[in-house]
Amino acid sequence: MTQGADQGPTAGRGTLPGEAETPPDLYTPTLPDIPVMDGGVGPLYVVGDVHGYLDELSAALREAGLTDAEDRWAAGNARLWFLGDFTDRGPDGVGVLDLVMRLSAEAAAAGGYCKALLGNHELLLIGASRFADTPVDSAAGTASFQAAWLLNGGQRTDMERLRDHHIQWMSRLDSMAVADGHLLVHSDTTAYLDYGTTVDDVNDAIWQALQRNDVSETWELFRKFTKRFAFRDEGGPENAQELLDTFGGERVVHGHSPIPYLTGENGATETDPDGNEGPAAPRVEGPYVYADALAIAMDGGVTMAGKLLVARLPLAA
Repeated sequence: MTQGADQGPTAGRGTLPGEAETPPDLYTPTLPDIPVMDGGVGPLYVVGDVHGYLDELSAALREAGLTDAEDRWAAGNARLWFLGDFTDRGPDGVGVLDLVMRLSAEAAAAGGYCKALLGNHELLLIGASRFADTPVDSAAGTASFQAAWLLNGGQRTDMERLRDHHIQWMSRLDSMAVADGHLLVHSDTTAYLDYGTTVDDVNDAIWQALQRNDVSETWELFRKFTKRFAFRDEGGPENAQELLDTFGGERVVHGHSPIPYLTGENGATETDPDGNEGPAAPRVEGPYVYADALAIAMDGGVTMAGKLLVARLPLAA
């Protein structure tokens, strides 16, 4: 099951350490005024990591003009990509899955689309559901998918509400896509190169690995796509360019690593009016362009009081 550049099925297939370099400018996404055209393709939007924050997602989609007050698709033939990580850490991951799945059908009926990519937390939830406490070979000392899922923000209420159709949908998500000159992926890692030299090859290889239902193979997928910061430090632009040269596109667009960790704001403090000092809330207003403008980060850090980002591509400065 494959898809080429900006094509394929409606639903698709399938402690953060360190100092960052001096950040380039933050960019602000272009929002509403979505043109609904009679023919051709509509504008392209991307959504960063949601992590179970359903209310924040609903508000962000409405603000962007993509949905109405009842959370129904309202953007005609617009195109929308979610970059993965729908669950864990936040209160309603299954609610997020249900919303995205419904919007996929509604967008298709309106002549647009709503698609999604496979994130490392989808791999984690699939593994916890399928393999539970089955031992895995983990250098980090995590004994099983279940243990890793709970350690990484797994919500027991999500597991209680999870159904087979959620697992099937997640396991068929694509891992990467090219749309309008943007290479869309979840993780800021070069691990995608381990699975092929074309978008179709990578999507097929990861999809097939999940269909084999093997705990060790699934764990290896999760381990590889939990890696991050490939584009941040020395050699980052070269890593981004290698992905672009291999898979196509002019910029890599990713989630996974929260923008405050890429900009070095994760250790910032602030003083309140009473003189008490504490951690500063992340100051994220929009996507973060870096790595010599070859990469765009979309995880606004909603899990750390940041912002759930929805952006129209290409970005407006």
